[in-house]
Amino acid sequence: MKYDDASWHYGGDYPKGLSEQNAHTHTGIFLAWALTHGLAGDLHKVEWPEEIEAVKSKLKTGGQFLSDNCDGKFTDEDLNELGNKFASEFYENEYFTIYIETSDPYDNYETIYHVPDTWETYERVAPIITKHFEAWVQSNT
Repeated sequence: MKYDDASWHYGGDYPKGLSEQNAHTHTGIFLAWALTHGLAGDLHKVEWPEEIEAVKSKLKTGGQFLSDNCDGKFTDEDLNELGNKFASEFYENEYFTIYIETSDPYDNYETIYHVPDTWETYERVAPIITKHFEAWVQSNT
């Protein structure tokens, strides 16, 4: 199952002149959160353990990981079983709205795609994902 694909974003109504790499940011933030919370799929654990460590050590952003290791595609292979159960509900239904609200709270950027792929952006969004994950775990166990 494919949750998201950067090409869906830069292939549509995307800001002219903006790097296609920026279409990886919102998904990369979620993927970085998943990788740092032990939700990586077996594919990544086997193929790119050093890359996962680079994300955990904040040497590589989630957007970079998504671009370099996933061809811009976020699929069920990227997550383990628990990660997929959560993503199938949260990412599919709530995440993008939450990302829009939290990644640029002061409307500093022209579009959501202009929000930088940085650890500062991650730090704004990750606690909200964690809050939703914890509530989801509580109601699903």
